[in-house]
Amino acid sequence: MTTTNKHVTGRNGGRILIDALRNNGMDRVFCVPGESYLAALDALHDTPEVALHVCRNEGGASYMADAYGKLTGKPGICFVTRGPGATNASCGLHVARQDSTPMILLIGQVARQDMDREAFQEIDYRRMFGEVAKWVAQIEDASRIPEYVNRAWATATSGRPGPVVLVLPEDMLTDETHSADLPAWQPVITAPGEKDIRRVCAALESAERPLVIIGGSGWNEEARRQLEDFADSWQLPVANSFRCQDYIDNDHPCYVGDLGIGISPALTERVKNADLLLVIGARLGEMTTRGYSLVDIPRPQQRLVHIHASAEELGSVYYADVAVNAAPAAFIAALNKVAPSGEPAWQAQTHSARAEFDNWNKPIKVSGNIQMAEIMDWLGNAVPDDTIICNGAGNYTAWVHRFWRFHKVRSQLAPTNGAMGYGLPAAVAAKLIAPERTVIAFAGDGCFMMNGQEMATAAQYGANIIVIVVNNSMFGTIRMHQEREYPRRVVATELQNPNFCALAEAYGAYSEQVTCTEQFAEAFERARAAGKPALIEILLDQEVISPNTTLSALRNR
Repeated sequence: MTTTNKHVTGRNGGRILIDALRNNGMDRVFCVPGESYLAALDALHDTPEVALHVCRNEGGASYMADAYGKLTGKPGICFVTRGPGATNASCGLHVARQDSTPMILLIGQVARQDMDREAFQEIDYRRMFGEVAKWVAQIEDASRIPEYVNRAWATATSGRPGPVVLVLPEDMLTDETHSADLPAWQPVITAPGEKDIRRVCAALESAERPLVIIGGSGWNEEARRQLEDFADSWQLPVANSFRCQDYIDNDHPCYVGDLGIGISPALTERVKNADLLLVIGARLGEMTTRGYSLVDIPRPQQRLVHIHASAEELGSVYYADVAVNAAPAAFIAALNKVAPSGEPAWQAQTHSARAEFDNWNKPIKVSGNIQMAEIMDWLGNAVPDDTIICNGAGNYTAWVHRFWRFHKVRSQLAPTNGAMGYGLPAAVAAKLIAPERTVIAFAGDGCFMMNGQEMATAAQYGANIIVIVVNNSMFGTIRMHQEREYPRRVVATELQNPNFCALAEAYGAYSEQVTCTEQFAEAFERARAAGKPALIEILLDQEVISPNTTLSALRNR
C-alpha cells in the first residue's frame, strides 16, 4: 500500500479508480471485460503490479473474488460490465453476503446522459442489489472516486464483512480531474472489554454441559492457535458452524464435529442438551441449527453467550443472555488470558464427544465399486496439512464434510448459501493466490457443469488445480428430496453428461476416469505430477445417494 499521493496533472476517472484501489491494497483483479469500463481496463494496462485474471463468465469471476476475500481477509475485486455481466456476477455477490466475505464488485454503467431511458443493458443497481450488498453506490463525479473507494473498502471489511457494489458510468471514467488520492483505509477491529470477558467466564464457570460453536469470518492462524489453547485450558468441546470446519485443527482433542450437512446424531443431541452455548463469530443460521430446530427462536432453551463483530447481528434472531460485540480473533485473544478457577466439571463429556466424532469420522462401507469414505481417508493422508479443499453444492459434499479433516485456517472454501458451481472457480483463485499449496476442487457432475468453463482460466494462468468430479448422472440433492417426498416420481433430476475427461483435455488439462476405489490413488498421483490442471472423474452408483442412506431406502420408507 502507498500513502497519500497528490497528482499535479489531471487523470481520467479510470486511472483515479485503479490508483485508489491500488492505494488500498488491491493486488489482484478478476474480471470479464466490457466496453462499459474500458478506461479502467486501460489503466490496468499500466499497472503491472496488479495481477489481472480474465475469466470465462462473470459468475466464475465473482466466485474467484469471494475466494480471494476468504483467503486474504482483504476485499476480493471483481470487474464486470453492465446488464448481463452484472446479473451473472450476482451469484458471487450472494455468496459473499451469506459468507460474510469482503468483496467489491465494480460494474460498468451506461453514460450519465442516457440514464433512466432503459438504455442498452441499463439497470438500476441500487435497486437490484440493495438487499444483497452492504452498500451500493453509483459514482457520478470522477473527483469523488477516492472517497467512494475508501468508503467501499471500509464497509466491506468492517463489522460483519460483506460485498459492496460500485457502479461506474462509462463517461465518468473518461472525465479528467485533479482529484488527490486518500491514505489507505485502516481496518477497525472491535475488541471486548474486561467486563465482557468477566461475564463470559462467569457463564462458563456456572455451566454443566457447555458447547463452543465457532464460525463467521475474520479468523486467522493465530486465532486458531489461541482458540485451541483456550479449549485446552477449559477442556471445552468445540464444534463449528456450517462450512467453517477449518477454524480449528480437526485432530485437536477438543474438536467434536461439524454442525452442517450430515451432522452426527450424537452431536445433534449434545447441542440440544447443552446448558450453555458459547457462540463465537457464527450467526446460528438455518443450516447450522438444522432449520432452527436445535436452538429455539427467539429465546434458546440453552443459555446463549453470543460474540459477533457486528452489533446488528446480536439480538437480530436470538436473544442472548450475554452478547459481546467483538471480532472473533480479538475476543479469543482476550479470553485466552483467563484460566478456569478449577478443573472443569465437563472434562469427561468433552472426551466422550471427541470419541463420538472419531467414530463418526471413520470410513464406512457402501454398495458399489466406489468407496468414497476410503478415498477421502487415503487422500487426507496423501496431501499436505495446508491443502485447500474447495466445493460447491450437492450431495457429494457430504463425503467431504464428514470424512475430511482440516488442519489450517482457510483450507476450506465452500459457500454457506449452497451455490452450485463454486468449487472450481474458488480453486482457481486459491491456486493463483497460493501456488505453493495443493488445491483440490470437488464437484458433482451437475455442479461442475455450472462453471466448468473456468478450467480454461486455470489453464491460461497456470493454476494447476486438481478437480475431482463425483459423477452419478443426476442432481443428487434434489433427487434425494424428491424420492423422500414423492417416491418413484422422478422428474427433472436425471442428467445426460458430456465425456468429462475429453472435455478436460480440450481445456488443456490432464484427465483420468476412476471406476473402482483401487484406481484412485495412482490416478491422483499422476494428476498431481501432470504439471497442469487435472481432472479425475469418479463414477458413483446412483443408489449411493449419501453416506447415510440409499435411493431404495428413501423410496421404501
